[in-house]
Amino acid sequence: MKLQSNKSSLEIRQELRRQIIDLDQADFESLALRVFQYQAENNPVYKEYISHLHIKTDEVSRLTEIPFLPIQFFKHHLIKTGNPPEPTVIFESSGTTGAATSRHALYDAPLYKSVSTRIFQQNYGHLDDFHMLVLLPSYLERNNSSLVYMMQHFIDQADSPLSNFYLHNTGEMIEQLKNLAENPDGRGILLMGVTFALLDLAESAIDFSFLKNIPNLRVMDTGGMKGRRQELLREEVHDILTGNFGVSKIHSEYGMTELLSQSYSQGDGLFHPGTTMRILLRDVNDPFSIYDHNLAGSKTGGINIIDLANLDSCSFIETQDLGRFGVEPGAFYVMGRFDNSDIRGCNLLVL
Repeated sequence: MKLQSNKSSLEIRQELRRQIIDLDQADFESLALRVFQYQAENNPVYKEYISHLHIKTDEVSRLTEIPFLPIQFFKHHLIKTGNPPEPTVIFESSGTTGAATSRHALYDAPLYKSVSTRIFQQNYGHLDDFHMLVLLPSYLERNNSSLVYMMQHFIDQADSPLSNFYLHNTGEMIEQLKNLAENPDGRGILLMGVTFALLDLAESAIDFSFLKNIPNLRVMDTGGMKGRRQELLREEVHDILTGNFGVSKIHSEYGMTELLSQSYSQGDGLFHPGTTMRILLRDVNDPFSIYDHNLAGSKTGGINIIDLANLDSCSFIETQDLGRFGVEPGAFYVMGRFDNSDIRGCNLLVL
């Protein structure tokens, strides 16, 4: 499969961009294959990686045949397709002192905002129907977090005087919640936070019994202890949060620095990928043995992600997470991470 050769790479990129924004799920595979051909030709790092695998790109005709770039490459290279303009921002992952961090340049902010907004609204409804109270202390301490960037956009779109980041002013946030419990205005309330911040809040001395008067409250966990607390299983975290906040389910967001699309879970850890995202699994012992939902059943494997919003970087990412598919088509669970994942990278990282 080849893209039309009579078009310039810029024309192909603009056409792909329009198709990504207007994507219908029925067209996902054909569009993903076109994006693959475009990136295999115009992304120097990805192109060289593919050449070392001795893959003939014009013979790739199925999603499971696409080579996925190990996510560690984002720690050692600035991954770029084509000749985009200067980046709006370069997102950077958090990391322990001295450890290499992933870097992901955002070249097309309108595309990112359009995709992330569409994914959220497909799961929860319009942004302006929400008050967004956001607890991301470790992320706010940096100025290049993709999650903070996305949530700032959501807060702006929500256009609510109560929507804000709460760093050292959680007391103000609690007062806002109490006021909404006494004077509901019909909007939903999203209390979103990194795991350790939600746990710290839930286990504080605050009496959260008033939250039962907010039926449209959603508590959303973005994951991550960031070395602040002992690691807990997701089930343990959610048991604490549901018990202390008095909600029946904990919602979750699955995203990362290297991705521009997100997946959301509305409870029990079952994620539904956004329109521009598809999850495949790979054999834990053979990273080139990739299977889709129809073949996998409940088998656990390494998570490979197709993210079409990564048009200007790389849309085909081999993550270090373990997962398995749910019963619903496309849905998946995140089971954890590979042991010693930082030292399991392929030797082509020297490219």
